[in-house]
Amino acid sequence: MPDYEPDKKELASRDVVSRHMEYHIAQGHGAKSRYGDHIWLDITLLGKKHINRNLREVKEICHYFLGIDPTRDLIPVRPAQHYSMGGVRTDHRGESTNLKGLFACGEAACWDMHGFNRLGGNSVAETVVAGMIVGENIADFCEEPANELEISTELIEQFWRRENEALDDIVNSNGTESAIELSDRMKDIMTDKVGIFRTGEALQQAVDELQTLLVRSQNIGIRGNSRAACPELVKAYRLRRMLKLAICVAYGALQRTESRGAHFRQDYPQRNDAQWLNRTLATWKSPADTLPQLNYEQLDVMQMEMPPGWRGYGAKDHIAHPETEARQSEVDKISGEMDSANRREIQDALMPYRHLLPTMLQCSNARLGENE
Repeated sequence: MPDYEPDKKELASRDVVSRHMEYHIAQGHGAKSRYGDHIWLDITLLGKKHINRNLREVKEICHYFLGIDPTRDLIPVRPAQHYSMGGVRTDHRGESTNLKGLFACGEAACWDMHGFNRLGGNSVAETVVAGMIVGENIADFCEEPANELEISTELIEQFWRRENEALDDIVNSNGTESAIELSDRMKDIMTDKVGIFRTGEALQQAVDELQTLLVRSQNIGIRGNSRAACPELVKAYRLRRMLKLAICVAYGALQRTESRGAHFRQDYPQRNDAQWLNRTLATWKSPADTLPQLNYEQLDVMQMEMPPGWRGYGAKDHIAHPETEARQSEVDKISGEMDSANRREIQDALMPYRHLLPTMLQCSNARLGENE
């Protein structure tokens, strides 16, 4: 049972709503189903008119996937991942810091925008802002003659042969391992031991078990020998990559001895900016490795527009970064000295950013009711 006491004030955060759900399920209050324990969501009190008008998508999901009518039936719900907070490390242009010409945005990128996303805004910072900026940068990159790609056909054929041989190895294998069973076990490990509530002991067990699954995945066999329209072959081909990603998540979480956002460690309940205000970067050095190499990229607090502070809900007991107070004093001083300035001048004084944008996007943004 999680050592966690829900705070009603925390309901402003969807992360914490999930914690409440997991907390009650772990206490044995969940309902049983073939898909695991869940709790019941009752929205009938909103009334049929409101649900049909304002919650049509919810009603359609309930109807088509569950065969129920939420205007009169309870909805079975359980915590699940809804957003990936990490990906390919990129610079401000959306280009990989390691591979020229590789651009990423949205959930596929580590672009330093995740903290600005909320589900109610449909992750607008990633889907709209990042897509617009990175899209322009991709176009600018492609227009530069110096960025013309010259790839050897031999290199392409070498890659094709490697992947083709990997598929042949699976199809022709006499292996005894099932990709479906290994995949299901991976899901159970991630749900049970790398879920909302985490402990060092459970995370270590997850890392060990996932490494074992990665080794076992070398001995996968499939029932058919056709490469056409074979879902089992697709699952077998993808499984090792999925396992490596799961290991990155579990291993990175094991090393991070703190709680932050959706990452809640029961044995380390405090957010620790002094030690962990950094990005975790995972690299696989060799195909034979069962663990990635982890490196950390420190954040520069003195360059932030706003230093990290209390999120506004829950206990105000995080461990502050040693430079937070100094940066906050700078911000307060600049804001105070420019009290009569407009918001754009204050923004430029705190953290200039326009020069980092594509030329066509360097114009001033507008707010409703402003005439500037």
